[in-house]
Amino acid sequence: LQLSLDTNVQAEVERLLGGGMQLMNAKGAAAVLMDVHTGEVIALASLPNFDPNERPVGSGLDPDNPIFNRAVQGVYELGSTFKIFAAAQAMELKAVSPETMVGIQGPIRFGRFRIIDSFYLGEELSVSDIIVQSSNVGTARIAQMIGVDLQQQFFRDLGMLEETSLELAETSRGKPMLPKKWTELTSMTISYGHGLAVSPTHLAAGYAALANGGYKVKPTLLRKEQHNLGPRLVSESVAKASVAMLRKVVTEGTAKRYGDVPGYAVAGKTGTSEKLKKDGSGYDRDRVLASFASVFPASDPKYVLVVIMDEAVNEFGTKPRRSASMTAVPIAAAIISQVAPLLGLQPNEKLNEKKWDCPTTDSINWAACFKVNSDKN
Repeated sequence: LQLSLDTNVQAEVERLLGGGMQLMNAKGAAAVLMDVHTGEVIALASLPNFDPNERPVGSGLDPDNPIFNRAVQGVYELGSTFKIFAAAQAMELKAVSPETMVGIQGPIRFGRFRIIDSFYLGEELSVSDIIVQSSNVGTARIAQMIGVDLQQQFFRDLGMLEETSLELAETSRGKPMLPKKWTELTSMTISYGHGLAVSPTHLAAGYAALANGGYKVKPTLLRKEQHNLGPRLVSESVAKASVAMLRKVVTEGTAKRYGDVPGYAVAGKTGTSEKLKKDGSGYDRDRVLASFASVFPASDPKYVLVVIMDEAVNEFGTKPRRSASMTAVPIAAAIISQVAPLLGLQPNEKLNEKKWDCPTTDSINWAACFKVNSDKN
């Protein structure tokens, strides 16, 4: 029996994730690093951690308990990281191309509900720019083109409507939270990551399917000599177009400040979502989950990395850090910069222009350097 986990990579992921969690004053954090072709999990981290010899008191079902595995059994609405699935499915259905212009005038009114963008983005955007600029209205319009039934089937095919195949006891507790009724409104909100809650491992597997040329993967902790490809979900051309959009998010969009890594072309999508109130009465603006789902190298994807920051707050603990671009993104970039060489990936010298420079050999130095660079920018 051989595990797919790489102990050196696992140690780096935990170290840098922990440093980022400390810097962001986050309640918790998680990361999943997966091989896009096999579904093999190379590293899996959930923080805060605990010593198995001094097991914390309490239930593993309590999301505030260190025993709770955020990467596997934690299910969350992962916000705008879902938008690429709407674009990919619509392209597969030939309803749109990356250049198709879509009206984004809002709000979209649906009874007492309104779908709006955080900022004014104009009257129309191409499908590619809807992903780059992260337009809720544009993504909802794309979902309307797809239709309720086809969207639901696509998420079922992706494996996002049931627990993953990961060989851990807590996997069965990570069953996605589905809407009671999959309506047109639900379809639109799910397209931008609200209304369907999944684990970071689910999200990693979904991104792997787009990164590997369009084939479904099953997450696994077991290393195997041979892996059989899952069914094709989208064509190779659609998969490549999707990765190209995700690359533009890092070079031009919401992850452009800290998402790229010298020598390694990173593609990815940010996501920010408010968590449900503890009494279930609505969303809590002070409890924010930030996420970044990334693929590298974008030119020939090998790995997907999902990083989430749970309830990060400012240094005074008074306000939530609402932007994934300033929380999950730089942490993911730091992880990629350190683990890519460990994974045997050779840097591309043409991509070595640095937008900001931080030492990543020590998490505290990296944290201090990140703060200095943030102030500069």
